[in-house]
Amino acid sequence: MIIRFLLPLATVATLAMPALAQESPPAFEPCSACHTGDPDALGPDLTGVVGRKSGSLPDFRYSAAMKRSNLTWDPDTLKRYLIDPQGVVPGNRMPMGPIPPDQADQVIGYLKTLK
Repeated sequence: MIIRFLLPLATVATLAMPALAQESPPAFEPCSACHTGDPDALGPDLTGVVGRKSGSLPDFRYSAAMKRSNLTWDPDTLKRYLIDPQGVVPGNRMPMGPIPPDQADQVIGYLKTLK
């Protein structure tokens, strides 16, 4: 009797849950040290970054270089940036060095799921 009652509730609860982002790939692990989504994190929240203007989150203190860059984080721009951060936005504060193109593709695929 209880199972017949709880099963429909579990189904409704599952359908009501928002879609979760896929598990982050190993290539994203170094990124997650700073990009945590926490308001006090060292890097900006990457939720919804694909398609967003650079330097545009109101509650994050971006470098002057990032504010001036006037980029849109589409997949091509993200890939160029991840492969050569200082070459794309000279003077940005991201402490990470470049990552290989195949790892950049993995990170971008993951970032597309963060909505």
